[in-house]
Amino acid sequence: MIKKAYKYRIYPNKEQQEIIEKHFGCTRWTFNWGLAKKIQAYQAEQKTLSGFDLMKELTQLKKQPEYQWLNEVNSQSLQMALRNLDNAFTAFFRQHHRFPRFKSKKTSKSTFQIPQGLKLNDKLSIPKIPNIKIKLSREIEGKIKTATVSKTKTGKYFISIQVEQDKEFPKKPAIKPETTIGIDLGLTHFATISDGRQIENPRHLKKSLDKLKRQQRQLSRKKKGSNNRDKQRLKVAKIHEQVSNKRSDFLHKVTHSLTHENQVESIAIEDLGVGNMLKNHRLAQAISDVAWSEWRKQLGYKTDWYGKNLLTIGRFDPSSRLCNVCGTVNNELKLSDREWICKGCKTKHNRDDLASRNIKQFALIGSGRPE
Repeated sequence: MIKKAYKYRIYPNKEQQEIIEKHFGCTRWTFNWGLAKKIQAYQAEQKTLSGFDLMKELTQLKKQPEYQWLNEVNSQSLQMALRNLDNAFTAFFRQHHRFPRFKSKKTSKSTFQIPQGLKLNDKLSIPKIPNIKIKLSREIEGKIKTATVSKTKTGKYFISIQVEQDKEFPKKPAIKPETTIGIDLGLTHFATISDGRQIENPRHLKKSLDKLKRQQRQLSRKKKGSNNRDKQRLKVAKIHEQVSNKRSDFLHKVTHSLTHENQVESIAIEDLGVGNMLKNHRLAQAISDVAWSEWRKQLGYKTDWYGKNLLTIGRFDPSSRLCNVCGTVNNELKLSDREWICKGCKTKHNRDDLASRNIKQFALIGSGRPE
């Protein structure tokens, strides 16, 4: 089974927007209510409440007069909020030894899930909200499983529909040197490929930074709670949205191009510790702008979809420091050194080009992990 998601923009009218906003508020309240219950039970009795325990208690809660407003929204969306809480509570407590955070109306994403009951023809119908206008940019292929309705900071509504396709992933070919490329990610160039090509870094955020700073300064001068502040906040949100959309479009085009090259059957990359790299405050903004983690995620599922091999070498392999002519390792190489001369054979190396070729070689000799 292949799982995919289709995202469409929806255009609810005023009445439909009110019900959607109620769903956002009720699912957020349910998440916070369940989290408070879990924390209280754990701290008082060292007891872990399951999602099913909370669902039973929520059913009884909805019968009380002061909580009748919970019946105005789809009950399954509330149950999904408690399921998500259960997963978040387990993951956060296991990894960080702390409780998940409560959701804020101002900072949290406005979303709610629909596990079943979705109907899609010329218009979209979901439980409690029928006949929503939708722009179907492409046809859905597969069986609809779940859906998520969301709202952006600029006031746009979207629905993401998850489907299952009744087919298997294509069989991946054997790994061969002549059909393998190595890719080194960077900041000067977004990517350097072992066959000599380079993909320029578009620097979407940097190009919009001056405009963004001006709009943010104006936002800071507006009176809190005023209509002018809301209007200015929308201007800032639109700039962020434009940057995000441009970045996403660029990443999809690059990964699509790499996974659709007929002469390329295997792609070798380096396992970058992006989280640790972001601790360098001088480079954090530039690293965030290129979105290496999202690029890696897209490349991962697209190589599965289109039958390509994805090989990953270790992050500590000396891809930039190893001379590919004589094998000398330059342990004195600094991040600022874009070119260096090998002390063993006097060969002059371009750092990025050398890294891409070494990544390919490391993957071919067995260092790479097939995924």
